[in-house]
Amino acid sequence: MALDSESFDILLATVQRFIRERLIPAENDLEEHDEVAAELVEAMKELGLFGLTVPEEYGGIGLSVSQEVQVNFELGRTAPAFRSVFGTNIGIGSQGILMDGTPEQKASYLPRVASGELIMSFALTEPDAGSDAASLKTRAELVTGSDGDHYVLNGTKRYFTNAPRAGAFTLMARTGGPGAPGVSSFIVPADLPGIQLGKKDKKMGQRGTMTCDVILDNVRVPAANIIGGEPGQGFKTAMKVLDRGRLNISAVACGIAQRVLDESTRYARERKQFGKALGEFQLIQAMLADSQAELLAGWALVREVAERFDRKPAQRSDPDVSMRVSCAKLFCTEMAGRVADRAVQIHGGAGYINEYPVERFYRDVRLLRLYEGTTQIQQLIIGRDLVGRA
Repeated sequence: MALDSESFDILLATVQRFIRERLIPAENDLEEHDEVAAELVEAMKELGLFGLTVPEEYGGIGLSVSQEVQVNFELGRTAPAFRSVFGTNIGIGSQGILMDGTPEQKASYLPRVASGELIMSFALTEPDAGSDAASLKTRAELVTGSDGDHYVLNGTKRYFTNAPRAGAFTLMARTGGPGAPGVSSFIVPADLPGIQLGKKDKKMGQRGTMTCDVILDNVRVPAANIIGGEPGQGFKTAMKVLDRGRLNISAVACGIAQRVLDESTRYARERKQFGKALGEFQLIQAMLADSQAELLAGWALVREVAERFDRKPAQRSDPDVSMRVSCAKLFCTEMAGRVADRAVQIHGGAGYINEYPVERFYRDVRLLRLYEGTTQIQQLIIGRDLVGRA
């Protein structure tokens, strides 16, 4: 699945122009009001951004992973909240259906996802199940009634991205015994009775993104809404979804690093101290050089792993690719943090002032090392793969 190169070049140029002319100029308004303007959301739908990864047969654009990371690199050049509006649709919110869903589930949900009519979110994390995702406690009990088989869901999901916007959730709940084999993945319409949203989280950065708790109190979900129609496969689905998501977070991290480096280089050229531009001082040059080298290394890693991802059989896990995805997530998100830190240092006191973009990106980038698997979880995945090889 991939867009032909000519069409992709046109798409990429269109996205670049949209970011440059519409999104970057809206960053200050976003920061002030903590909300993405409705007209920008509509423009995203018109551009097809809600269906970037949905196959053409379901009304999407059908990008390959190699193409998707290039788009996400560009989206990283602006505030993360803009991508977040449609990010769960093209990523973790819908990929479970695309990878493991039944033909009926794909036909029912993916066209609405691609058009932006339906926003989907991903619900794995819980108050007592973060990195230890296989220990989740949300229960799904099978009941049989006159209206057919249903599962009754009870529990709480936490740090739920786009929950206030979503029309449906890809939600993990326990249908069986302990550990990963007891987890199933459900499509849960957001308007079902018994679903309650918690208050919107106030976060360190990434203003304009929407996260909150979701409480499930005896929520009846048709048994037909288990992704793939088979209980006990949810954890496998979640891990496959996260592999692709982690690689795209790595691309976003590289895009942010590029924007921050551009801001730093511009400031170093324009700001003068001791009678000359900051950029003429070798210590400033050294920080810029370190950031440039690390950025190029990270971006090369992302593109190489994306190519491997595209070569593996579709919808099938590959431990070697998963390990390499974790390498990219580990390196690129840590790298972006270092680049942002140097950017603040290069700006001096100005870098600590909200008026300058690097202050905002310094806060925004911190989350990249936490969601979709912390740095430490990536280290464990990489280490276990290496030690476990024959």
